[in-house]
Amino acid sequence: MKKIKIGDRLVGHGELTFIIAEVGVNHDGKLTRAKELIEIAVDAGADAVKFQTFIPEEIVVEKAPKAAYQKVTTDAKQSQLDMLRDVSLSFNDFVILKNYCDDKGITFLSTPFDLKSINFLAELGVAAIKVTSTDTNNLPALKHIASMNLPVILSTGMSTLGEIEAAVDTIYSTGNDQVAILHCTSNYPTLPEDCNLRSMHTIAQAFQTVVGYSDHSLGIEVSIGAVALGASIIEKHFTIDKSLPGPDHQASLNPDELRSLVKAIRNIEKALGDGIKKPVQRELEVKNAARKSIVALVDIPPGTDITTDMLAMKRPGTGIEPKYIDLIIGRKAKRKIEKNELISWDCI
Repeated sequence: MKKIKIGDRLVGHGELTFIIAEVGVNHDGKLTRAKELIEIAVDAGADAVKFQTFIPEEIVVEKAPKAAYQKVTTDAKQSQLDMLRDVSLSFNDFVILKNYCDDKGITFLSTPFDLKSINFLAELGVAAIKVTSTDTNNLPALKHIASMNLPVILSTGMSTLGEIEAAVDTIYSTGNDQVAILHCTSNYPTLPEDCNLRSMHTIAQAFQTVVGYSDHSLGIEVSIGAVALGASIIEKHFTIDKSLPGPDHQASLNPDELRSLVKAIRNIEKALGDGIKKPVQRELEVKNAARKSIVALVDIPPGTDITTDMLAMKRPGTGIEPKYIDLIIGRKAKRKIEKNELISWDCI
């Protein structure tokens, strides 16, 4: 399985999960709030903080309707274009935010939604280009993105396996093989029964790429499950306050939940281990105390032929293991063996 490099981090099987704290548009068009969110991501221990870069007029027509969830979380009478205008930041704002991330020691990422934003982010020096699920089938945009020769993180919400194949083939056609594919369900929030985490295995087998999960479900459980199933990248929205007006706040984590997510993922990584079945060092003391040895059930005089009814299996486990009982039966006692004494090889 291939690995990719995002900034100074190797990402892929066997590496620590690359955790992307997704701001998206939860800054609500406010630069100061965007900086606050970066600080929250840093405090939580995330590897990267990600925004969305777009020029509203470049990505939506005047009368384009909102998605159903956006009608619930924002003013239903407001157009999608006006909503996007309210939550957009300027290119200059992103220059400031990229520098702020550099100063704070966290990787800056952003998803471009239009050609000008793609070019801007590449010139800005992003460590990777994140492709939105809405552009999985936008092969011209994918070809342009891949030509930047940056790692491509491809979200696949709303996509079939065939559409993912076309997208990956388009990226590879440019000579760029630095690809990570994120399974995703494009519904906000995603119900647990719609998450289909096993799709990550299908994607990994089909494309042999780095695989991760872009999580739009409520809470942190699904992301943790995705890591346990092999996700190398986790992307999760977060906000300062879920009650704020805006399209994504309600389906996002609050700062405490983001910290809990990062901590839980790091614990799960430790718990996964190396896959070799053997007792760990801290089990050995327990093993000696809890397992059993072959002991004398009665006093056994010297020269006595040892029979089954003279033996028992009792703790501790520091003597001869019960699996060797057939090597004990029929042997003679060299000396008197006391009742409840652990049988040893030198006494038979």
